[in-house]
Amino acid sequence: MENMRINGNDLIALGYKENEALGVALKINRLRLGYKREEMLQKFKEVLDNPEAFLGDQVFAPLSNMLLNVDKLEKEYIKLKSEVDSYEVYGGDQIEAGAKKQMNTAMKLPITVAGALMPDAHQGYGLPIGGVLAANNAVIPYGVGVDIGCRMALSIFDLPATYLESHHDDLKKILMKTTRFGAGNGFLKHERLDHEVLENELFNENPFIQNLKDKAWTQLGSSGGGNHFVEFGIMEFQAEDKELGIHEGTYLALLTHSGSRGLGAMIANHYTKLAMELCKLPYEAKHLAYFDLDSAEGQEYWMAMNLAGDYASACHEVIHEKVLSELGAERLAKIENHHNFAWKEKWKGEDVIVHRKGATPAGEGVMGIIPGSMAAPGFLVRGKGEEQSINSASHGAGRLMSRTQAIKTLSRSEVSKKLEDLGITLIGADLDEAPKAYKNIHEVMAAQTDLVNVVASFHPKVVRMADDGSKED
Repeated sequence: MENMRINGNDLIALGYKENEALGVALKINRLRLGYKREEMLQKFKEVLDNPEAFLGDQVFAPLSNMLLNVDKLEKEYIKLKSEVDSYEVYGGDQIEAGAKKQMNTAMKLPITVAGALMPDAHQGYGLPIGGVLAANNAVIPYGVGVDIGCRMALSIFDLPATYLESHHDDLKKILMKTTRFGAGNGFLKHERLDHEVLENELFNENPFIQNLKDKAWTQLGSSGGGNHFVEFGIMEFQAEDKELGIHEGTYLALLTHSGSRGLGAMIANHYTKLAMELCKLPYEAKHLAYFDLDSAEGQEYWMAMNLAGDYASACHEVIHEKVLSELGAERLAKIENHHNFAWKEKWKGEDVIVHRKGATPAGEGVMGIIPGSMAAPGFLVRGKGEEQSINSASHGAGRLMSRTQAIKTLSRSEVSKKLEDLGITLIGADLDEAPKAYKNIHEVMAAQTDLVNVVASFHPKVVRMADDGSKED
């Protein structure tokens, strides 16, 4: 199968344009038709040069049809701006070209008002992860992302950091008892908890959402796969924070990262498909299909998105309350922030819809949490309200390697040795979440000193992640 791999760049080199025909050709290639790579490329070249000859071909007829009609289709598309609007890039030397290309496309949308790219940015679908986009009265489902309302939540307890060492095994047992991980995983009926979020009117009024209620109930209080985690660690305040009422010192803390589970994913996929049917954009921008917020579909998605955000928050609440009950400690403070969301905000005096796909709200005085990796510190921050970043900051360190690259190139024994040297206990996770798969969090933080002030640091010590190979993010 390795020699069958043909990508968009290979086809562009043959003369294909970046349009719908390119997409059809790539779909045909994925069928694995028994051709060797060079034979397949030759076929694609023949179809491109003489599409009429393949109109009756069992395999290549869809491609020949598209090539003959693509010009007509393109005339029906919503036109993009002829030039890329300027936008601010933070830590640009560490951001891959693919992410910048995606951001450039987003900046050409007719609804775009402003944009920014955070230092943890990397390529995704539609808007790049780490992309911030302010739009005029429109919302982009893939500008929000698949894991709607994915968020960080931090509880700081009245227990000293030394509690981690003296009660290490107890804390590990608490994580095993109170958490559930993995794509599709949830709780049995006798384990499920009720929560007011399940009483949301949309579960009765919207037929599509109504069918998701049982899934939402099943997964309430659980975490996904991929980079989602629940971990105990040491919270270090190098100075008193009067706003939080926490003195200088080190404390036991709980940090969680996950989102809206299956509920959010199905909402995202359903409304992205609908947006793409109603909002016809050129091929390179099709995943940025949007709803006008004055439309019925726009209002429907907006309400569903907010439900998914509330649900994600409820999942964190359930986890933190379970852990708090098991610990029997007092909670000094709880801080929470979300990303993968769209907000109605003011920017330069203008009403806009701000999409933060993998970006942390960082308005003046707004608190947020920016994690590193399982072996690197995270940071509790307070936003500075920087206008150029659209009041945003990074949502983490950002991936340095793709999941496939990490699994193929990194050593499990090397990862285990590093964690052992740092005194970190890991439960679950695959090599795609290894520390080396992520950018250096200190370099990422250095690239956004204009955006946030660091209040405290969090050092992970007992980390639980999915152990079933789930890639849900």
